Amino acid sequence: MMDILFPQQLKKYRTKLGMSQEDIADKLFISRQAVSRWESGDATPDLTNLIKLTDIFDCSLDSLVLGVSQQHSDASDQGKIDSQEFTFDPRSGEYIRRHHNMNFWDFLAGYWWLIFPLGGFLSWLVPALIETFK
Repeated sequence: MMDILFPQQLKKYRTKLGMSQEDIADKLFISRQAVSRWESGDATPDLTNLIKLTDIFDCSLDSLVLGVSQQHSDASDQGKIDSQEFTFDPRSGEYIRRHHNMNFWDFLAGYWWLIFPLGGFLSWLVPALIETFK
């Protein structure tokens, strides 16, 4: 199981950008003491603040909370990891390919709008065929 390294990672990213605890607090509209408690490990931020921190530090949530290094995303030079194709497995610390088993209902949920053009086409085709075979 992976250790939660959030306090160390928060301090590392903050100092890397040359920001003070006060700077982070101002961006999140919280007190400097809250940021200090996060860095000391006495408290943890809520999910909303975690997501805002990933935006501020331009890092992944996995990297900020779990300390997962960016080596897993060496493809970052070519682009971001496609979240539709891959998902992060926190047990192994790696991205794994998602399974795509689409059934009829999944297809219908994604492409329900095709009923309208298909219906319009059939409303033209059926009367034309009937007229042809009269």
